[in-house]
Amino acid sequence: MTMVEASAVAGIDVGGDRKGFHLVLLRGTRILCNIQSGTPDNLLQTCVDFDVVAVGIDAPCQWGAECKGRLAERELAQRGVFCFATPARERAISSTSGFYGWMLNGERVYQAFSTTYPLLTSRDYSGGRVSFETFPHAITCAALGKEVASARKKRIQRRALLANSGIDASDLKSIDAVDAALCALAAECLLAGRSQSYGDAAGGYIRVPASSAGGPLCG
Repeated sequence: MTMVEASAVAGIDVGGDRKGFHLVLLRGTRILCNIQSGTPDNLLQTCVDFDVVAVGIDAPCQWGAECKGRLAERELAQRGVFCFATPARERAISSTSGFYGWMLNGERVYQAFSTTYPLLTSRDYSGGRVSFETFPHAITCAALGKEVASARKKRIQRRALLANSGIDASDLKSIDAVDAALCALAAECLLAGRSQSYGDAAGGYIRVPASSAGGPLCG
């Protein structure tokens, strides 16, 4: 077993206030923990208890600049990978639609993790405990290609992606748990040096596994 396989990693799917947060922990191909929680502090304590090294979070790590957004999102869009545009924080707070609630909840997660798992602000990972932004659609595009990855087929494709990486997802009962597992898989790829970064330090990086050409993402 290599050091990368021996390291525990985590993925967090962030939802609005009703859905809450889903956390999946991996060590190699084994799921160590799969929980739903209403508070970021519970997520943090679980990661500490399992000695997690890297945490992939499905939520923006930085707010967008007014009228400019974020470089990471523009770079992904140029490559045909859709992602939600992150507004300025003031716009999210003032919105009455409730749509941005999950982004505000994501902010709570990064804040709770900031001391123990500080946000990775450099382009490359050089060791230590970190958190970082990723998201399942981009991970699926990296594995299958953007022409194949489909939001309409996400329940099938994303489970198959986990299976192709040797992960038994039978205990993951919701798409949110599956997405959290994909974020954890992205964390394994980060530790293995098989990760690609989009964006810059000012707007925050989005990190996804390097293209796997249909093979296991971290194989």
